[in-house]
Amino acid sequence: MDSFWKYQFWGNSILSYTIAAGSILLAWIIIRLIRGKLLKKILQWTSKTESRYDDIALSSIQKFVLPWIYIFVNYQILQQLTWTPKWERVLHVAMAVVSMYFFIRIVNHVLSLMLSGIMRKRNESEHRMKQMRGALLVLKVIVWVLGIIFLIDNLGYNVTTMIAGLGVGGIAIALAAQTILGDLFGYFVIFFDKPFEIGDYVVMGDKSGNIEYIGIKTTRIRSLSGEQLVITNSDLTKQSLANFKSLQQRREVMKLGITYDTPVEMLREVPAMVKQIVESKPKTKFDRAHMSALADSSINFEIVYLIQTNDYSEYMDVRQAVLLDILSRFKESKINFAYPTQTLYYKTTAVV
Repeated sequence: MDSFWKYQFWGNSILSYTIAAGSILLAWIIIRLIRGKLLKKILQWTSKTESRYDDIALSSIQKFVLPWIYIFVNYQILQQLTWTPKWERVLHVAMAVVSMYFFIRIVNHVLSLMLSGIMRKRNESEHRMKQMRGALLVLKVIVWVLGIIFLIDNLGYNVTTMIAGLGVGGIAIALAAQTILGDLFGYFVIFFDKPFEIGDYVVMGDKSGNIEYIGIKTTRIRSLSGEQLVITNSDLTKQSLANFKSLQQRREVMKLGITYDTPVEMLREVPAMVKQIVESKPKTKFDRAHMSALADSSINFEIVYLIQTNDYSEYMDVRQAVLLDILSRFKESKINFAYPTQTLYYKTTAVV
């Protein structure tokens, strides 16, 4: 029986393999027991605090630190066995890769939670939270690149030459992909400067619509006629843009032309009549109403009032209601609207 336990293959006895397997199993049981009690205590402590940092630390421990500890314990136990230089190198590289993987995941996880917490603290909208994913994706890629370079350096490779090569190659790539980089820069301008957000109604030249999607390369706008406009971020940040989200009220200037056969007494009543009509409508604020000019074919009045809404449909509803009431009241008062007319006079000459 003793000879069985002493039987060796790959440089280790069966007893050594058995002890290693038992040690791994025992270590996993101990870690699991400690994990249950420790996390329970930490969870009780974090539930009593208002800070988000302890919640971030707890989630990082659960998702990344504990799995890494399991793997690290296995690695340390396997290191006690006898390995050939080749397999020992494989174990070392594997552990370094795993460690760097979990480290990068922790960094990205912490960055994601911290940025989300900052944006929620600033009461950012859900659309802004979704838009943050693009910026977070770029940030994660940068962290992964730095982590891989650090890993290669730790494995004994010379990264100076690699970084120099990447620098030269990066210049070539930047020249070839300057349009894409311009769109990416435009995305960050839109994200941090916030000229518009998802759901805003914007007008750019002869194009207008609601912002539907903001991506790393393009922004999509749903026009009023139904089609989707896809515009690159670089083009979008280069041109002037009118954003109607911050529009709290609209100034309406109305001109009315009344015929010259209207009595002067009735003309005096027009401003008060229009004022009463405007003030009877919701979300309106009357400004002024005056006779503005004696034109060729009409007596002109200028009426100014405010419609206090940023919704275009609601604005048009109020405007329509005011116009219909003016038509109705003027008809009741027998006030006629003027329209362009021309009177021609003919001169006749008697022939003797």
